[in-house]
Amino acid sequence: MAVSGSKEFDVKADPATVMAALVAVERLPEWSSAHKTVTVESTYDDGRPLRVRMTASVVGITDEQVVDYSYDGDKKLEWTLVSSTQQKQQDGSYILTPNADGGTHVEFALTIDPKIPVPGFLVKKAQKMALDTASKGLTKFVEG
Repeated sequence: MAVSGSKEFDVKADPATVMAALVAVERLPEWSSAHKTVTVESTYDDGRPLRVRMTASVVGITDEQVVDYSYDGDKKLEWTLVSSTQQKQQDGSYILTPNADGGTHVEFALTIDPKIPVPGFLVKKAQKMALDTASKGLTKFVEG
């Protein structure tokens, strides 16, 4: 059963700075405790990651996954799951909108669908952790 969640938050940095932090996927383990390893397998001509392999561990479940990233300038980053040991589906996005004060309003969305039946409370806990990491972890990483 696929579950979706979203979270909106503000970061005290312009969209280009926030996007630069998101594009630095190899640094993901610095602000996301779930991510253990991240390797960029291929890039676009501009150097931004296209295909990324990562190991993540959430609620005691370790997942080896490959995702493909796409971008709309410094406005939007999206990814979709290519392969995974634990998931049938994963789609996520960050939409970045400039604030009047020079900061960025961030809209984060994530949909996951585990391969095996997982108790609902564990899926919700994993989802909450992902949403919190996306907001608190990214904000601290960018602003810190």
